[in-house]
Amino acid sequence: MDYELMMNGSVKIGMKAPSFNAITTYGNRTLNDYKGNWLVFFSHPGDFTPVCTTEMIAFSKAYTHFQKMNTELLGLSIDSNASHLAWMNDIYQRTGIVLPFPIVADRSGEIARLYGMISKDVSSTQTVRDVIIIDPEGTIRVILTYPLNVGRNIAEIIRTVQALQMADCAKASTPVNWIPNQPVIVPAPQTYTELEKRKEYIEQNNNGISWYLSFKEPPENCLKEGF
Repeated sequence: MDYELMMNGSVKIGMKAPSFNAITTYGNRTLNDYKGNWLVFFSHPGDFTPVCTTEMIAFSKAYTHFQKMNTELLGLSIDSNASHLAWMNDIYQRTGIVLPFPIVADRSGEIARLYGMISKDVSSTQTVRDVIIIDPEGTIRVILTYPLNVGRNIAEIIRTVQALQMADCAKASTPVNWIPNQPVIVPAPQTYTELEKRKEYIEQNNNGISWYLSFKEPPENCLKEGF
C-alpha cells in the first residue's frame, strides 16, 4: 500500500488505482479481484442513514445492468462489518431487496484516505459520496464527488460507464448528453492533409459542423448487451 498516497489522499484520473486488501460483507476483497472488469468503487457516509439507504437500494436494483456492462460495484464506509451486515439485513427485512455487492468495512479509514474519500473540511469521521470508476486495467478513469446531503444519480453513473466503454471501443469521444446508440465524435485530424479529407467527409455525409467537429455512427462491435 502506498502510504505517501494514503496521507495525501490525492488519487487522480489516469493513475493506477492504489491496491488494497479489505474486509467486506462478502469476504475479503482486493483490487486485483476486479482485474478484467470495470469497477464502480463508491463511498457512503454511514449505515442506517436515509440518503445512503436510498442509494444502496438503487444500486442493488441496477446491479444486473452493471453486470451486463462487465462492471462490478464495491461500496465503502468507515462503519464495521457487523454494522454493514445488520444494515443489509434491515433493508432486506423492510424491502425484500438483498444488496448483491460487497461493502468494505474500513474502520481505520485507511482505504478511504488512500482514495481521497474523506474531506476534512466536511468531516474527519465520515466519507463523502465519492464514485471512482476504474477500468479493467486498473486505471482510474472518472472521479465524482457528492456532498453528504445529496444522493447520487445512478442512471448518470451507468451512462458514464457506457460512455467510457464506447469511447475506448470506437476510439472516439462522446459529446454532451451522449446516450447509447447515438453518434460519437471523430478524433480531430492531425495533419493538413487529414483536415482537407475531413472537410470532404463532412460535406459528403452532412455529419459535422467543421473539420474539428464531426460525427460517426458507433461501430456495431461496440454495441454491447449492456447498452
